[in-house]
Amino acid sequence: MQNQDIPTLYGIKNCDTVKKARTWLDQNGISYRFHDFRTDGLTPELLQHFADGSDWTKLLNRSSTSWRQLSAEQQSGLTQEKAMQLMLTTPTLIKRPVLDTGNKLIIGYKNENYQTELL
Repeated sequence: MQNQDIPTLYGIKNCDTVKKARTWLDQNGISYRFHDFRTDGLTPELLQHFADGSDWTKLLNRSSTSWRQLSAEQQSGLTQEKAMQLMLTTPTLIKRPVLDTGNKLIIGYKNENYQTELL
């Protein structure tokens, strides 16, 4: 999916959690490429790559504003296929950020996780 030497951080640039992750990476001297879902897009192949590297239930952010804006019908009876279609249609449903190190995916941002996984 990407250059294996440089991690790619996926998210939305104005998301506070993405900003924290970017700041942490910058402060720790870790080079990365940033992929903004709004400007760079989200393909079915990229979303499948995320699902292959992680559990789709962890990828779907059920506490997001975007999730709360969905109808009860859209929220109910979730399967991986239905969730993937929702995330493709509304990328803000993806828990952010997604950091692809080339070896693994780190979903969301926690300072401790980044320290453990990247340093």
